[in-house]
Amino acid sequence: MTSDSTTQSEVALIEVALIIGGGPGISASCARLFTAEGMQVAVAARNPNKDVLRKLQAEYGVQCYICDAAEPASVAALFQNVTADLGPPTLVVHNIDGRMDGIFRKAITEVDPELALQVVKNSAFSALLVGQQAAQHMLNNPAPSQGHRGSIIYTNASAAFKGYAKSGAFALASHGKAGLAQSMARELMPQGIHVAHVPIDAAIGWTREDGKRAHWAAGESVDDNMADPDRIAETYLHLHRQHPSTWAYEVILRPWVENW
Repeated sequence: MTSDSTTQSEVALIEVALIIGGGPGISASCARLFTAEGMQVAVAARNPNKDVLRKLQAEYGVQCYICDAAEPASVAALFQNVTADLGPPTLVVHNIDGRMDGIFRKAITEVDPELALQVVKNSAFSALLVGQQAAQHMLNNPAPSQGHRGSIIYTNASAAFKGYAKSGAFALASHGKAGLAQSMARELMPQGIHVAHVPIDAAIGWTREDGKRAHWAAGESVDDNMADPDRIAETYLHLHRQHPSTWAYEVILRPWVENW
């Protein structure tokens, strides 16, 4: 009887992290670090059979789920399934910026309205859906002694605060996500949910099979001139573990040589 009770207590203390937007960069780095820190980790993507997700599942025990984060029913089902399988998430990372081929380097007179709408849905709208479900589940959790019910972390791009020329549609989506995060932080922090907004003002160079860090458009990383997703993951973990007396809302990350 004592053994069973102890086991249940230990299971209850295991944190559940849910990462929405599965890929080889920030999401994979977060999954590896959070698992190493003793968390149960779930990663959601439209295609959960990607090679990187299969590898995370095989090597780290990460649970992979299918989810279209721009569809309300799909997001609701994701949270229900993760809660049923692993327990209620106490750390949720929204790692989707919505960028699509054809959205950049377009004058405002040339932007495809349907493509712009899709980018907004994939970024800001999906952030709202994920934040809504995360908040609902976390608010149902009893507040622990320090009142921290959980953390919601939003990855964003430099377009969250800089509207570049010929990038209006992406700026629309990124600014929208930033505004959502700020509003949620003001609403939810007093209720014990830490909301953090993290714009990455840099190319993100993740480690390839040959051991080199590189970005698909910016080439190989030289002297840490690109953001390292492993270091980004460490920042996310730090944000989640901050003391409630010093919760950070926004942390802009950029390499030491980045021109800003």
